[in-house]
Amino acid sequence: MALPKRYPERDQIAAVRLEAEKFEPGTGGGERRRVAGRVMARRDMGKVVFLDLVDRSGKIQLLLAEDRTGSVDVDLGDIIGVSGTPARTRRGEPSLNVEEPPVLLAKIKRSLPDTFHGLTDTETRYRQRHLDLLMNEDTRAEVELRARMVAAIRHYLDERGFLEVETPILQPRYGGALAEPFVTHSNELDTDLYLRIASELYLKRLIVGGLERVYELGRDFRNESVSYKHAPEFTMVEWYEAYADYNDTMARIEELVETVARETLGTTKVTFREHEVDLAAPWQRVKLIEALEERGLWTRDEDDLRKRLEERGVDTSANESWSKLVDHALSHFVEPELVQPSILYDYPVELSPFARATDGDPSIVERFEFFVGGMELGNAFTEINDPDEQAERFAQQAADAAGQQGDPDYVEALAYGMPPTGGLGLGIDRLAMVLSGRDNIRDAILFPALRERE
Repeated sequence: MALPKRYPERDQIAAVRLEAEKFEPGTGGGERRRVAGRVMARRDMGKVVFLDLVDRSGKIQLLLAEDRTGSVDVDLGDIIGVSGTPARTRRGEPSLNVEEPPVLLAKIKRSLPDTFHGLTDTETRYRQRHLDLLMNEDTRAEVELRARMVAAIRHYLDERGFLEVETPILQPRYGGALAEPFVTHSNELDTDLYLRIASELYLKRLIVGGLERVYELGRDFRNESVSYKHAPEFTMVEWYEAYADYNDTMARIEELVETVARETLGTTKVTFREHEVDLAAPWQRVKLIEALEERGLWTRDEDDLRKRLEERGVDTSANESWSKLVDHALSHFVEPELVQPSILYDYPVELSPFARATDGDPSIVERFEFFVGGMELGNAFTEINDPDEQAERFAQQAADAAGQQGDPDYVEALAYGMPPTGGLGLGIDRLAMVLSGRDNIRDAILFPALRERE
């Protein structure tokens, strides 16, 4: 038997359920409604069959009386369409009185997992996200939360005059961060290309071109470690704003996160990693050097810093430079304590090849990172707009980190003049973790990268 190719003019289950809730227990009526969804429970009670039908909007109970619908040949997991009138059972359950035989739209061929306990195995949830979504209402809710969050970010930036753009994902040079890229090859161009690690250098070309306020929300790729907060494929929003510096950008990220939390959750208070966190502005602001000084870890001497870290049990064998040691000190002893929303600012120039120097000290640059629950959410600068200085920073970066590339085409673009600019990158997956209260980035990504099964 051929199954229908469509089931038009259906109502959302949530809307029908609201209609049914208006009736007194044991009553019903009103206009006929058509709904469709997946059967997630079945209870046979003599000549009446009760089905739980679920669509994206919610769940409703179906009442199928044999004298109206005949025998009900429906299995758990089948997708059906039905029509009937809203009602409430004598026990008060919002329902739909089905008035004709259900229409089979898709037949399940493999049994669903235990519908009472849901899908609880973490590995299966990540590998078979379709089952996770089918069985776990919380997962569906988190997907919708993330979608609302992304929409709220776009709305915030659009309302403030930012223009959403698209820049290359395949790039002839990778840049904008210190990271290991994924490499591929173009047969037509006969050249190696890199999946972008950031969209920064292309977005700033658009500032040179006069677009003044731009952003891109899209995928980046880094061929590095996987952890509770790292994934090889992840989503970032980067924006660049002409005639602004990092102080302006600090204020903007505070406002954006607070606004997005209110629009997404209706509150700025969340529970993340067992901490009660308030995302409302203003956030705590701490200078990087002061944070390290408080912990006895600030020194410009590489050997001295290495010794101080090793005395605290830190393995520094992989840290081949002073800047890597500083980064290690931050990740071990400062970041975990930044539980409430915090901005850590004014970084050593060695850690920041794209940020302008502070007015008072050329060894310190106008860069900040921001944290919630001991986890970094993003990074921001007052951008370098002098081509000679940028070329020098690229050279310094290449000397400090073997294999990292400069970008002469970007330096040439700067030679045409870029206004003072503030720029920022925000991790979408990490912000979704915070707003949903999830501890692992794989829960914030629908299809996370996983090792092949053995």
